[in-house]
Amino acid sequence: MHLGRETGSRTTATTPAPAGPPLDLVTVPARQGLEAVDILRRGRYQEAVGPVLHDGTCDTLGFLVPPGTADGWDVPGSACTRTDGRGLRIPTEPPVSGSGWLLPPAEDAPVTDPAVLRAALDQAARLIEAADSCR
Repeated sequence: MHLGRETGSRTTATTPAPAGPPLDLVTVPARQGLEAVDILRRGRYQEAVGPVLHDGTCDTLGFLVPPGTADGWDVPGSACTRTDGRGLRIPTEPPVSGSGWLLPPAEDAPVTDPAVLRAALDQAARLIEAADSCR
């Protein structure tokens, strides 16, 4: 799920969508992303999860996060799409051709907090590793 040109482990968005505040996009493998969504939605704090995209083949999920997240994003196995000043914005239609909404945007749904997402992705990776080692 790439919106622009690749720059190391990060991507620069070059085509913003037309509405809302500018955002960054954290992209992760679908299995880890689905676990993270479950962790966030079912956790003891039931953290708010913002809009989440899936690619057409369901290989990756993308979490919308506040602008500037890409500047400090260093979670192994993931990438963060950085806006180029114009910003990715929450559209009603998925911003990437061939993608869809796992969790669609809602007026009252904030973007996902990057620190909370990082913790959920770390926990998801540990759960997946534990499950895979039991086979």
